[in-house]
Amino acid sequence: MPADDLVSLRASLESLMREAGQLARATARRPFRRWTKGADRSPVSEGDIAVNEFLRERLSRLVPQAGWLSEETADVPGARHESLIWIVDPIDGTRAYIAGAEDWTISVALVEKRRPVLAALYAPATDEMFSAARGQGATLNDVRIRAHDDATLVGARLAGPRRTLDRMAAREPEIVPIPKIHSLALRLARVAQGELDAAFAGGGAHDWDLAAADLLLHEAGGVLTDVTGSPLNYTNGRVEHDALIAAGPARHRTLLALMHGRLSEFV
Repeated sequence: MPADDLVSLRASLESLMREAGQLARATARRPFRRWTKGADRSPVSEGDIAVNEFLRERLSRLVPQAGWLSEETADVPGARHESLIWIVDPIDGTRAYIAGAEDWTISVALVEKRRPVLAALYAPATDEMFSAARGQGATLNDVRIRAHDDATLVGARLAGPRRTLDRMAAREPEIVPIPKIHSLALRLARVAQGELDAAFAGGGAHDWDLAAADLLLHEAGGVLTDVTGSPLNYTNGRVEHDALIAAGPARHRTLLALMHGRLSEFV
């Protein structure tokens, strides 16, 4: 997709995300239904479904030729193999949303040939709009952001699964563990903005949890890979990913070296 088209789409996407955020917050202000799904009984709410349907209708108008993959839409045969596809998590961090906490987001990425080229991540409760377009950098509320690029782990602020942080602290006692951020996409975006120095995800994260944050990190000078150092591809027939590391390039290399050969301790 041409760079000029991405610049134009970026502004339109941000506007849609704000509308979606207003819808989610309006739903949360009244009694709303919530239930569970799947073997892991993950939560779903009226807010998830309302935002999902809003975005599906509006994004299909924005880029009519793009396919659709969302956490809250039944799988469409062949959709994962589209060369251009929207990947959407209508509410990432549904537990936080249901509980009235702030750390939930709306996550949208446009993926072309298995890699994100346009992304927006909106945290309505704190009015934080992260966005990125391929080759155009990443912003938070229109201000450019940059991941920290320091190799040391001394004093590094790390977020992720408690098991991973505990085992990392046993190896490097001077890290600073950060309390859980329910939205995985927001956890990764905090690395892109430099509020966190690194973040981890346990195995089982999905395309819709990651695609938008992946582009934010990349355009902010950061790195997101699995624990072997391999970058992520999307809509390749498998939407679930293994354990992941996000950090600036130098610290990412430090973390990979620390984990190398002893991955079972961390994942």
